[in-house]
Amino acid sequence: MRLLRILAVLLFGSFAGRAQYLDSLGEVIRGKANIDLRLESRWSFVNNELITISGVRIGAAFEKKLRLGGGLSWLKTPYSQTELTVNENGQTILKTTYFKLAYLAAYADVVFYKTKRWQLSVPLQIGAGFTWRQDVPQYQLNQMDSRQFLFLYEPGITVQFKLTRWFGLGSDVAYRFTLKNNKKISEQLSSPTYSFKIMFWLDQLYFMVFPESDWSRKSGPATW
Repeated sequence: MRLLRILAVLLFGSFAGRAQYLDSLGEVIRGKANIDLRLESRWSFVNNELITISGVRIGAAFEKKLRLGGGLSWLKTPYSQTELTVNENGQTILKTTYFKLAYLAAYADVVFYKTKRWQLSVPLQIGAGFTWRQDVPQYQLNQMDSRQFLFLYEPGITVQFKLTRWFGLGSDVAYRFTLKNNKKISEQLSSPTYSFKIMFWLDQLYFMVFPESDWSRKSGPATW
């Protein structure tokens, strides 16, 4: 938690004084910090084709105005390509391979408008991972010989609507910048993104289901 508070100071300094909704830096970091735990399913584009990226995030939320943390994301859609290749016998054949993507990312999300159900924020995500191609649609880590390093930087804006304390819908408008040592794959992923999210706050669900637990008494109760 100390590390997250240090990161909050460094990040929040660039926003202080720019948004009337935000309080002073000292008030935010002295406020109560809750766990930010989310499962995500995001729709985006690879080479102009609609795909789904799933992920899990965990971090800390400072007074519901600043969220910091990290997570794991991966390509869920079995995105494939068929191309001509030469086999071991020198014959030209059609071969189908499946594109895979997985990365770890740190995220920061600054909220500048919030009501009971609506929220507008400015998210920033920086991550690193790998892309690779394999012969089957299911993830096979033993087929990562062709992996390429991925660096990802994605700023944007998020609109969020909470249906309940633990379930909501969201939409992102952002631009995904990628840096890879494979130009062809890099061109497929660097593009504007228009993502829709189904959001679960598992910590808030836990606080509602188990209000008398030690964790709920320490970090709860469930709130909007």
